[in-house]
Amino acid sequence: MAKLTERIRQTPRLKKNVLHLMMHPVKTRPRFWLRCLQFLYMKKGKRSVIYRSVRKDIVPFNIFLMGDYSVIEDYTVINNAVGNIVIGSHTRIGLGNTVIGPVTIGDKVNLAQNVVISGLDHNFEDIGKAIAEQGVSTKHIIIDDDVWIGANCVILAGIRIGKHVVIGAGSVVTKDVPSYSVALGNPAKVVRQYDVEKKQWIKVSQ
Repeated sequence: MAKLTERIRQTPRLKKNVLHLMMHPVKTRPRFWLRCLQFLYMKKGKRSVIYRSVRKDIVPFNIFLMGDYSVIEDYTVINNAVGNIVIGSHTRIGLGNTVIGPVTIGDKVNLAQNVVISGLDHNFEDIGKAIAEQGVSTKHIIIDDDVWIGANCVILAGIRIGKHVVIGAGSVVTKDVPSYSVALGNPAKVVRQYDVEKKQWIKVSQ
């Protein structure tokens, strides 16, 4: 199976034909027959829940892995068509979120409502072509363990958010956020950080 997958990836015409077989060219989502088989290749841990209204644009040629006791709430979109999605254990993906790979989300992470996490960017450099015709590029997003992301946040491609971080509601995260910190705003800036020596949270001057 691995050899066949590699052959498909390395043969442009074959790759195009296989993608056309799997993905609807207008809807840009897995075809109905493939969605019916998702239970065979979506990997969910013990007692994890994905609500029925979740749009699962999940394909077998990239990884979708969800740990134990995690939840994806109603009206969320999960899309691994351009990159793997790995979600840890005891993690909650809130109402109306959008998660587009490649994304790794750790354990005990909480995402509030209407959060957008997208490892995808549209190419635009060639002004002789429409942006929609130039394809996409991807950068891996990593959200470490024990993170809280407030409502209506946007996490851009390539960002890493460290352990035990709080992202304030409505923030747009354009740069990495270090562990044990609080960040907010557009663009998001660190406003508080935990001082290990003093054992207290310290305000960060802007």
